[in-house]
Amino acid sequence: MSFLSAAISAGIASAGVDVLDAGMLPTPGIASVVADTGAAFGVVISASHNPMPDNGIKFFAAGGTKLDDSSVEDSILAILDEDWVRPTGAEVGRISRYPAAADEYTEKLVRSLDAEGTRPPVRLKVVVDCAHGAASIVGPAALRQAGAEVIVSAAEPDGFNINDGVGSTHLEPLQRLVVETQSDLGVAFDGDADRCLAVDSLGRVINGDQLMGILAIGLKELGELKGNTLVTTVMSNIGLRHAMDKYSIETVQTAVGDRYVLERMLADDFVLGGEQSGHVLMLDHGTTGDGVQTALHLMKRMADSKRTLADLAAEIPQLPQALVNVKGVDKHGVDHPKVMAEVNAVEAELEGSGRVLLRASGTEALIRVMVEAETEDIAQAQAERLASNVRDNLGL
Repeated sequence: MSFLSAAISAGIASAGVDVLDAGMLPTPGIASVVADTGAAFGVVISASHNPMPDNGIKFFAAGGTKLDDSSVEDSILAILDEDWVRPTGAEVGRISRYPAAADEYTEKLVRSLDAEGTRPPVRLKVVVDCAHGAASIVGPAALRQAGAEVIVSAAEPDGFNINDGVGSTHLEPLQRLVVETQSDLGVAFDGDADRCLAVDSLGRVINGDQLMGILAIGLKELGELKGNTLVTTVMSNIGLRHAMDKYSIETVQTAVGDRYVLERMLADDFVLGGEQSGHVLMLDHGTTGDGVQTALHLMKRMADSKRTLADLAAEIPQLPQALVNVKGVDKHGVDHPKVMAEVNAVEAELEGSGRVLLRASGTEALIRVMVEAETEDIAQAQAERLASNVRDNLGL
C-alpha cells in the first residue's frame, strides 16, 4: 500500500499538483477532506470489500463527490495517451503530510450526531469489526467519543490482511464475539469503510435494507426526512418497501450502485438512501456512503428510542432472497425472449408474493439471478430454475 501511495503521490506531483497525504483514512474520510480543504480532487487506494490483490484507485471530484461516469471519467480516458508538456523544477508539485486529517474527520463524524454537543452520550456496548482496513483507527475512536463502550476486532492492518475472513463480507467472527461479550450490537465495516452492516445482541445479521429502514423511520419522527423519501436500488428487498409503506414513507428505486443512488438524491434533494450491501448515504452529513457514520446514527436511534436493535429491525422484515451468479454466459442477452418467457412464468407462479430480478454484472462476465419468495426453499428453487434457463440460452 505504501508503494502504491508513494507512486500515486509522485505521479500527481510530477504533473504540477500539490499533494496532501492524509495517511490511512476511510474512503468517505477522503471525500470529507476534499470538501473541507477545497482540494481540486481526492484519491483513495483501497481494495474496498475485496482481498488485497484487488487494490484499486478511487477518485473524488472537487466538493468530495464521485466522478460522473459519462463525462469526467470518459474525458480522462480519452486524453491518457496524449502528449503534453510536463512541469520541471520549481513548477513540480509539493508533497506534504496531513497528520490531523484522522482526528478532524473523527470529530466531524461525532458532531453529525449533534452539532451543539448537547445530546447525552450513547451508552451502548458495541463490537466494532474494522476489517483490518481504513477504519481501524477512526471507527473505534468515533464510537468511543460518542459515549459507547467499544470492543475492537480486526483492527490490525498490515497491508495484506484487508477483509481477510473479517469485515462486512465475513460476519461470522463478529456474530460470535457479540454473543460472547454480551454486547448490545456489533457493526462491521468493509476495507475502505464506506459500508456498514450490523449484528444484534443475539448475533443476527441486520442488513443494509434494515439499516436504511431504521434510519428512515427515525428521521421521519424527527421531521428530518426530506421529501419523505428513501432512495434504494432494485436489489433492495421487497420487505423494505412494505415496511416503508406502513410508515407512509415513499421509496424510489435506482439501478444498482451507490453512484446512481447519489445521483437521484442530489436531483430531488433527498437526504437518505443506499444499498442492501450496507452503503448508506446521509447527505445532511456527508457526500458519499459512510460506514462509521451509519454505525453512529444507528446507535443514536437505539439510544433515543430506548429500543434494542432486534426490536427496531423487526419493523423491517425481509423476504427470503436467493441470488445465483451465472458465469460463462453472454451478459448482454438478459432480454433474450426465452429467458424473459421463463422469468414471466416464475413471476406468475409467485402470484405477487415475491419478485424476480435478472441483471448483468457491471464488473464481471456474469448474470445475476435474484428471486424473493415467501420461503427460502421456493426462492432458491426458482433462482436455480432461472439460472439453468440462462445457461441454456445464453451460454458461450
